[in-house]
Amino acid sequence: MGREEQQEEREVLDSIFPDEIQDINEAEYRVTVALDVTKPEEDETPDPVIILNVQYPEAYPDVAPVLDITQPPNAPKHIFLDIQEDKARLLEALLPTIEESMGMAMVFTLVSTLKDAAELLISERQQVVQAHKDVEAAKAEEEENRKFEGERVTRESFLAWRDKFKQEMVEEAARRQAEQEAEDKKKRGAKDEKKLTGRQLWEEGLAGNTIDEEEGEDAVASLQNLKVDG
Repeated sequence: MGREEQQEEREVLDSIFPDEIQDINEAEYRVTVALDVTKPEEDETPDPVIILNVQYPEAYPDVAPVLDITQPPNAPKHIFLDIQEDKARLLEALLPTIEESMGMAMVFTLVSTLKDAAELLISERQQVVQAHKDVEAAKAEEEENRKFEGERVTRESFLAWRDKFKQEMVEEAARRQAEQEAEDKKKRGAKDEKKLTGRQLWEEGLAGNTIDEEEGEDAVASLQNLKVDG
């Protein structure tokens, strides 16, 4: 009875998975399961493929089939799926289906369950990575926004800023006044220098320069010709 049911199931599976199923012997075969994975458009890596290996015990379907999960030889390792590490979790995901289907053909349902479980596992890991990226992006955006927000104003910080501003204004006014006084003093000094007295001109040797050399010689000659009356 068991072998007849096994043969009937195997024929049905042939019609469902004509290119995906491969016999190993009368009671054993493997089904290739291509997973549908969401990924960015620019990501051209192939979708992962796993293999469900099925072996019928003689009493199947009254007892559970012997199952194993592998991957095609030389298949590229997927970033979010590692069969060696994930096999136990995926096989465990099949247990409820096995229990519910006991006494009935169940391989088609097991293939569907395995596909869903593997795709869900990949999706969860993608979401974790994306969540981490979102957190990092949010942090980077917050840091960038802080550059334009400035310091939060409190009463204490405002009073401190006001006192500092007033002090800066006082210092600026004092600096400008000192510069103006220095400039005024410089201008007064230049004006006083232009108004030297005759004595100052003489003391500085400037008066002699106003006497014509020729007139000086005539004055000396006249003094020499003067006679003093007895």
